[in-house]
Amino acid sequence: MKKIILTGALLFTAVFLSAQSIAESDLQDIQSSFKRDASTKAIQNILTTNANITANALNHDLQGQIDHYFRYRVKVRGITDQKSSGRCWMFTSMNVLRPSIMEKYNISEFDFSHNYLYFWDIFEKANLFLENIIGTSKESFGDRAVEYLFKSPVSDGGVWNLYYNAGEKYGVVPKEIMPETAHSNNTRQMLGLVNEKLRAGGYAIREQAASGKKLNDLRKEKTVILKDVYRILALCLGEPPTEFTWRYKDRNGVIKELRNYTPKQFYKAITPEDYSPDNYIMVMNDPTREYYKMYEIQNYKNTIEGINWIYLNLPNEDIKKAALASIKNDEAMYASCDVGKQMNRESGILDPSMYDYQSLLGVDLSMDKKARILTRQSGSSHAMTLIGCDTDVSDSPVKWEFENSWGASSGNRGYLTFTDKWFDEYMFRLVVHKKYLDAKAVECLSQKPIQLPMWDYMN
Repeated sequence: MKKIILTGALLFTAVFLSAQSIAESDLQDIQSSFKRDASTKAIQNILTTNANITANALNHDLQGQIDHYFRYRVKVRGITDQKSSGRCWMFTSMNVLRPSIMEKYNISEFDFSHNYLYFWDIFEKANLFLENIIGTSKESFGDRAVEYLFKSPVSDGGVWNLYYNAGEKYGVVPKEIMPETAHSNNTRQMLGLVNEKLRAGGYAIREQAASGKKLNDLRKEKTVILKDVYRILALCLGEPPTEFTWRYKDRNGVIKELRNYTPKQFYKAITPEDYSPDNYIMVMNDPTREYYKMYEIQNYKNTIEGINWIYLNLPNEDIKKAALASIKNDEAMYASCDVGKQMNRESGILDPSMYDYQSLLGVDLSMDKKARILTRQSGSSHAMTLIGCDTDVSDSPVKWEFENSWGASSGNRGYLTFTDKWFDEYMFRLVVHKKYLDAKAVECLSQKPIQLPMWDYMN
């Protein structure tokens, strides 16, 4: 190991020493390439007085060409708002289930307590972090896994499997039972303190391990740390209920109630019987890796006993066929994408040609999806509910629709419309029932997943 590290260091040093500075002749050539003609001066005047490059690059030829009408659309009602938090994965997972719950209880609106599940998600992530610290306590601080763990002990980000893990273990409750708080709506400060405590606790555990303490002693220290984490969460979010009574009014105006329910009982009551990773499959479009292969990102979960992030890598065309079939059957899907790319926030429309930076700057910024992923220029940044698809006369997709969780004032009354071309470039994954996958994809589900490290670029 030391020889490998030393070889790498020598190689880096050799490359660094052979690097070339900008020569005077090169600099003159570069400077002379900037021609101050009339159009360049006009653009410079605009950009030096207006800092919003995106607004200046808006492709006006595209405006008004894309509408918000869809041939196929899942019956959904109500827009949620995750506020200043990274809980999009949780909101999206729950938004997929909300329509069926409203039908089940004959109610016009419903939402989950995101605060309730958020409490347990962070608490379980804290335990997972400390267990990982115990497991890597013999490794140096320079070890890549140790560095990765301490860089961000816990966060409020995630993907669908985290909802499944926490829901199966702790259940869920309606929003009225454990409402949002200032710190569930704006998570930064509370998470900062939790991470500070976990870093200090992780360091203490490593020190104890170095001094020869046994595993039982390290786990006792872990429990002490978790008590402090629980206290921070309880003070900022409130304590989660262990039992509740939910009163609601149905569409006929009749007041009803569910008495003395536990969160796990409610979870079972509102969750489809076949709702499990055996039936609901995460599919991914990652052109950097081989298609029709299963992949697993190690240690990407929140509970020790839970499932990791596992996905089937498929071509976009296969994913679109499954997504359209699900929408036609009135089943929404968990989906995630690189939402910040080529999005017009005002109109709620996303298209690869929404902003023409090349015409504005005279610089070619083009890369294909594979290059964007490998260079970290693009990656999945936000989860939303896929609910609609518009098709042409041959029933091929033209555009799609997301139900977002940024409130009703965002985009098109809380929804986003994206073209099929945008799907190709910036859609990454969705969770779809395997009955909508073709035979070739279903056959791949029996594969043993290829293992990827927790710091994988798809994370």
